[in-house]
Amino acid sequence: MCGDATNWDEDAYRETILKEREIQTRTVFRTAWAPPYTSNLDTLILASSDGSVASYSISSSIAASKIKNPFGFVNADTDELLAEPNCFVQAHDGPAYDVRFYGDGEDALLLSCGDDGRIRGWRWNEFSSSNYSVSSQGNDIKPVLDVVNPQHKGPWGALSPIPENNAIAVNTQGGSVFAASGDSCAYCWDVETGKVKMVFKGHMDYLHCIVARNSLDQIITGSEDGTTRIWDCKSGKCTQVIDPARDLKLKGSASWVGCVALDASESWLACSSGRNISLWNLPASECISKIPTRACVQDMLFDNNQILYSIALT
Repeated sequence: MCGDATNWDEDAYRETILKEREIQTRTVFRTAWAPPYTSNLDTLILASSDGSVASYSISSSIAASKIKNPFGFVNADTDELLAEPNCFVQAHDGPAYDVRFYGDGEDALLLSCGDDGRIRGWRWNEFSSSNYSVSSQGNDIKPVLDVVNPQHKGPWGALSPIPENNAIAVNTQGGSVFAASGDSCAYCWDVETGKVKMVFKGHMDYLHCIVARNSLDQIITGSEDGTTRIWDCKSGKCTQVIDPARDLKLKGSASWVGCVALDASESWLACSSGRNISLWNLPASECISKIPTRACVQDMLFDNNQILYSIALT
C-alpha cells in the first residue's frame, strides 16, 4: 500500500524528528527557586541543554501526576513527562548553563548564561505573567539585559570565537553580574549600562564556576586548570590561589575544579575536584576536611552546617 507523497514536506519531517530526539536527550544544567514573594518556593526555574529557560510549578506538577497515576506506580518506559512549564523562553543559541536571580523583590531580574557567550536578563514579573503562555515560546518576552563576551584579536586581525559563559554570580549592592567564561577569564558586567567593568585574568584554562563573596567585595572562581582563585573586585587582582588537587594529591584529569560553594558566613569554602570535595577555612587559608564522593560532583551548596551535593552517575 502506497501513500500520497504529493504534499510531503521533507524539511518539516526532519525538524520533527530532530525535535523529538532533542527532547529525549535534554539535560538540565541548573535550577533556581523563584523569589519567595511571588511563589512561596513553589516555582522552579530550569536552564537546559536546548537553550531554553522555563519555569515550573511544583504543586501543579504533583497534582497532574496524581490525576494520571493516583496509585503512584511509574513506568519509566511508557509514562510521559507530566510537568509542563508555566512559561518558556528560548534564551540562548546552544545550551543554557546557568540561571540566577538578581534581587528578590518586585524588580527582580531572571538571569541566564549559555554557550553563545551571552548573559540575558528578564524582569521576573513579566516572565511569570499569565500574559505569556507556553504556546508563544517566549519569543515576545524581550530581555532587559543582553550582553555578550568580547572576542580576542589574533594574528592579522582575526577574531577568536565568542567564549561561552559556564556560570554566573551576582552582587546586587555593586550592581554587578559576574561570569565564568571559556577563555579562562571572569568578567564583571554592570547591570545598568551593560558594559564590562572588570576582567579577571590569571587562570590557565577555562572556568567552570564562580561565586560572589559580597561581604569582602570578592569573587571566587574554579577552573579546568585545577585551581580556585580569590579575586579582589576593586583592583581585579588575584589575592589567593587554592590548589585542591595538590592538597588532595590528585593527578591527571580528575584535578579540575568543577564547582565551588560558600557558607552563609562566607568564611567556609567547598571545592570539588573530580570525585572529591575539600573544605577550606578562608580566614586561616587552611584545608580542614576532605570528602570522597562516588562520582564527579555537579553542584553543591551549604545548608547550615551541612554540604549538599549532586553527582553524575553513569
